[in-house]
Amino acid sequence: MSILKLPLRYEGSKSEQILLTLFDSGATFSCIHPDFAEKLGVKEKLRTSKLVATADADHYVEIKHRISLDFYIDEIPLSDEFMLVPNLSEEAILGVTTLQKWRIKLDFEHDKVIVDPKIAKFILKDLK
Repeated sequence: MSILKLPLRYEGSKSEQILLTLFDSGATFSCIHPDFAEKLGVKEKLRTSKLVATADADHYVEIKHRISLDFYIDEIPLSDEFMLVPNLSEEAILGVTTLQKWRIKLDFEHDKVIVDPKIAKFILKDLK
């Protein structure tokens, strides 16, 4: 199995930081280590915490907070919510929900991530 891990720039309401990010199509949500999240911005408490399975089949982690962050792939601005996962082994993980939302393609052969800049354009339309 190939692993794709790249440094990405993240921006929150407090600061910005480069985080080594794992691209993981096996992870449902995008996640961030709480130490990095608290430096970047203001965390939001989930009304109902989530109990999620880890790679270890018998181990679960309770997620109580999330944060909204902007991040950049090849200087293309993207955004999503990230779950704060206690004791996360990575600085940040982009999960399948984010990969699908932004139609991010992973090229393991060349260790590249491909984002169509047209997909990342924010468009507001008058729906009248």
